[in-house]
Amino acid sequence: MTEMHPGVAAQPPEATRGFRFNHSMLRVKDPAVSLAFYTHVLGMRVLRKLDFAEMKFSLYFLARLEREDEAPADAGERMAWTFGREGILELTHNWGTESQPDFKYHDGNAQPQGFGHICFSVPDLAAAVRWFDENKVSFVKRPEQGKMKNVAFIRDPDGYWIEVLQPDLLRGLGQPAA
Repeated sequence: MTEMHPGVAAQPPEATRGFRFNHSMLRVKDPAVSLAFYTHVLGMRVLRKLDFAEMKFSLYFLARLEREDEAPADAGERMAWTFGREGILELTHNWGTESQPDFKYHDGNAQPQGFGHICFSVPDLAAAVRWFDENKVSFVKRPEQGKMKNVAFIRDPDGYWIEVLQPDLLRGLGQPAA
């Protein structure tokens, strides 16, 4: 059973059967820098890259795969497989931004606020924090800081916030203090 709140449909409409959340998109200044971060620091893999020369942009579709996951070799099959998955991150690169020294995307957390963050769950938050420190990842908030403990926020190369949490440490999150 899921939670009910004002505005929540009692049941998903039958017309939405089979709908699945596939991906979120972030714009990146320099794909080489962002791909290094997401593949090395967070262990994601690039599933597909699409170039749109006439519009001067590229799309990179990444996912965190388990060792047993095999992407199809055929380009068309790989495309269908990618768009049938859940938990995909699309990085969009508008060509030329990487050579503009002062170019920067809005991270959604500065004013005016909008987009907030993406999130990764990890099996061991302390080990993840050590890994981020070893890789000189910028922290917005460490797990022991602030009022919300056991949750970290790091920044990607474009300044987007990434929440990092260990699910079993959050059983009491949002509950009144005992």
